[in-house]
Amino acid sequence: MSQRPLGAQISHMLKSRGVDTIFGIPGVHNQEMYRGIEEAGITHVLARHEQGAGFMADGYARASGKPGVAYIITGPGLCNIMTPLGQAYSDSVPVLAISSCLDETARRRGQLHQMLDQEAAGACVCEWSLEARDATSAYGLIDRALTEFATGRKRPRHIQVPIRALEGLADAPPAEMAAMQTETRPVAAAERIVAALKAAERPLFVFGGGAVEGAKDWKAVVEQAGAASFTTYAGRGIAAGHALDYGAYLARPESASVIAKADLVIAVGSELSEVDLWRDELGYKGRFIRVDIDPEELRAAAGTELALQADAAALAREILSVGGFEAKTGWREADVAAAKARWRAESDAERPGIVPICDALRDVLPGDTMFYSDMTQFAYTAKEVWPMDRPGHWHHPFGFGTLGYALPAAIGGAVARKGKPTLCIAGDYGFQYTIQELATAVELRLPLPILLWDNGKLKEIEDSMIRAQIAPKAVDQINPDFVALAKAYGAHAEKPDSLEGVAQAVMKAFEADGPTLIHVTPAVST
Repeated sequence: MSQRPLGAQISHMLKSRGVDTIFGIPGVHNQEMYRGIEEAGITHVLARHEQGAGFMADGYARASGKPGVAYIITGPGLCNIMTPLGQAYSDSVPVLAISSCLDETARRRGQLHQMLDQEAAGACVCEWSLEARDATSAYGLIDRALTEFATGRKRPRHIQVPIRALEGLADAPPAEMAAMQTETRPVAAAERIVAALKAAERPLFVFGGGAVEGAKDWKAVVEQAGAASFTTYAGRGIAAGHALDYGAYLARPESASVIAKADLVIAVGSELSEVDLWRDELGYKGRFIRVDIDPEELRAAAGTELALQADAAALAREILSVGGFEAKTGWREADVAAAKARWRAESDAERPGIVPICDALRDVLPGDTMFYSDMTQFAYTAKEVWPMDRPGHWHHPFGFGTLGYALPAAIGGAVARKGKPTLCIAGDYGFQYTIQELATAVELRLPLPILLWDNGKLKEIEDSMIRAQIAPKAVDQINPDFVALAKAYGAHAEKPDSLEGVAQAVMKAFEADGPTLIHVTPAVST
């Protein structure tokens, strides 16, 4: 067909650009976008709330490496997905939200789903939020978003299309653009880094999430250079197995004194933000090189001797190609091991009962398990003490820090990785933000274990109040019978009473014909 309603043409265009799954909720304003989904051969996942749809698209993108796409309605649909879009912006996740919008808002008030400025609202949490008033504009913005996802920093974009335009007939979208030919060998930057490594005796790397795609090559670089390394939480696993890797303990206060011993620090693909360090600064005053794909981050990098805008994966390959930076390290493996053991013990003491569960699960989980965690004490501990064997396999709402992320994001990840193990980790309070998405997991028959850490309160907030000498208030809540509630949704549910039982329940859940809620309390570790 040369012409279809624009709403249908958009789905056909997305399919031609490699999109195979869309998350969303249909409504009277965006129903035209649903006209072409089945005909185009795209799978649609029905969320129970637009927040869930956004987190599913986020989880899908993190697991697949492809953009996550969500269809949403005018007004409240956009408002409901803004939290997931804000999370995707903070964590550099390629999510494309396509919404309907009203044809006219200046003259007529009181229309269904009307907002003062929907486009501006989207711009608050996206790299950009723009309106496509006709087919040509819609096609152009979709290609712009997908091209930017492929060539720059991966942050969410929002496109809104007026209802009348979605309903109108439109010519077929243009053929897919030819792949862009770009120069990906940052030779000069590699030579500068190699020269710095040759001159250093105690080099140290800090890897963030932006270095995940080049992890194998970056590990080779640190090993050849005899460099020590830290990772942010998002960069966990990049230097897995390297004897001089301090792991994800960057936020430990003592890490500043370790880093201060270096004579060269190279930070790759990390903002070194508050949620990376949990202190005001890295704690280093010597030679400092920053590598990032985003020039804005480099401009903000105070104290940097050399700021290099480059794709991290391409740069690592080029450094290895230049070569000649043999190890002459001043770091000692015994010191690294002792520090990690000390920090692990500190983490265990701060939030008792979690480390033993982590250890029990690590002993049995498949190596390619992908994790999605929520803002919960279990995750705060696990992000430090659970060493990852491979990067890009533990996803968390790192920057924006929203509750309710884990379940819908894990659903998106499981959809992207059919047949591969995915584990959801949530706390008893945050789980209730998006608990309705259990219905989606049941509907999809996903073999998804959901580890629910239930301490009966907002324990992290209670601890923070006590440290601030505030009498704890509003941190205790009455929880439902989670096992009964999960079963009411049609999910499986277990309440193990031992560490061995937790591990067995998780492994059993990977083989189930739907999601399994595994209700765990601190008593399991005693």
